[in-house]
Amino acid sequence: MASHATTEQPQRRVHSGEWHAVALSFAYFFCVLAAYYVIRPVREQLSAAVGSTQLPWFYGATFLATLALTPVFAGLIARWPRRIVVPLVYAFFIACLFAFVPLFARPDLLSPRTLGTVFFVWVSVFNLFVVSVFWIFMSDIWNTEQARRLFPIIAVAGTFGALAGPALTRSLVDVIGVAPLLLVSAALLGVALVCIVLLGRWARMHGAPRSDAAQGAPVGGSMFDGLRQVFADPFMRGMAILLLLADGIGTVNYALVADYSGATFVDAVSRTRFAAEVDQYANALTVLTQLFLTRWLLPRRGPGAVILVWAVVSMLALCLVIFSPDPHAPLLAGMPAVALALIVSRGLAYGMAEPARHSLYTRVPRNVRYKGQNAVDTAVWRFGDTAIALGMNGLRALGMSTGGFASLSALAAFAAATLGWRLSRRVEQTPAAPTGQPVAS
Repeated sequence: MASHATTEQPQRRVHSGEWHAVALSFAYFFCVLAAYYVIRPVREQLSAAVGSTQLPWFYGATFLATLALTPVFAGLIARWPRRIVVPLVYAFFIACLFAFVPLFARPDLLSPRTLGTVFFVWVSVFNLFVVSVFWIFMSDIWNTEQARRLFPIIAVAGTFGALAGPALTRSLVDVIGVAPLLLVSAALLGVALVCIVLLGRWARMHGAPRSDAAQGAPVGGSMFDGLRQVFADPFMRGMAILLLLADGIGTVNYALVADYSGATFVDAVSRTRFAAEVDQYANALTVLTQLFLTRWLLPRRGPGAVILVWAVVSMLALCLVIFSPDPHAPLLAGMPAVALALIVSRGLAYGMAEPARHSLYTRVPRNVRYKGQNAVDTAVWRFGDTAIALGMNGLRALGMSTGGFASLSALAAFAAATLGWRLSRRVEQTPAAPTGQPVAS
């Protein structure tokens, strides 16, 4: 989401009465993303320890957990104001982090496979909710005019947090070990929680007038409405297929790197350090493409061109794996071809493909943006993770090698480039949906 927001016009003045709240919002988002990226390498080393053949179970459990928790969150929003629900969500995740500490400190309490599965699912759900709730809270305290000026500035904090998190993990894991990293993440969330309280006070005293009805109104409808649009609307079908193709790049690369890490590094600390290095390189590439390429290319050439560049460069990175004599041998900065392909595809996915993909929704009716986009970005995404991981297991049983998987991923990139270009041309030929268009039932 940070990537999407940074594609708006970034150089807009902050008004004198907004600096305090902008600084708090910046710190809030920085802490949220840094907290996630501190523990993300811990999740990666666990999945590497059990092997990529277990990824279908991880992805399937995450999909089910997301479906189960979504109505719970909706029920909280329906019964209590967001000024109560938002701090409650972060307090819940802080408590969970403390609960995980003894499980990591004492390996005899849970088997590595059980702990790996539970923590993988929890971190995946954690990331989804803390980022989503952040943007809901931002929408509550800033009005539309302020959001257009300030969200691009605030969103940069997410990129900085994504860079700082892996750096913290790399510098601390050798000193304090894996389990205390969870406390570092909890401390960052604690700072975010303080920012939430202070922002709430600022909004009540200085915020733009917002009616209680507008703040409490549901946005976008139910998940089932969105799923119906995925099947009934040609544009949404195309967007769902585009995301599945992108998933075919990211999930395949992720699985190949997980296998490499599990086979190369013998302990949790070294696997965690390697995963942090991959995240840091990928996030650095994300910020470079955001600042120096996407901001220039997207407004001038449109989302189709941005998706095309992302897909072509991802294909070239995958060719390193396909044609390398040994895709696990170090090539650049000590990274093998499989890791370089993941770094390039992930960095460009968040720096280019995600903002371009989300920009396509700005010219469709509001009910499609909020219902259909929600279904694509949650249910379709999680379904793709599970289906692709299961497919990889089946192809492994038939003897497919690393180069074969990279070839299939390159074909997915080629198809994504073609589809993304066509979707962009189709959307650009339709008039923009009016802002005040009523939501269809």
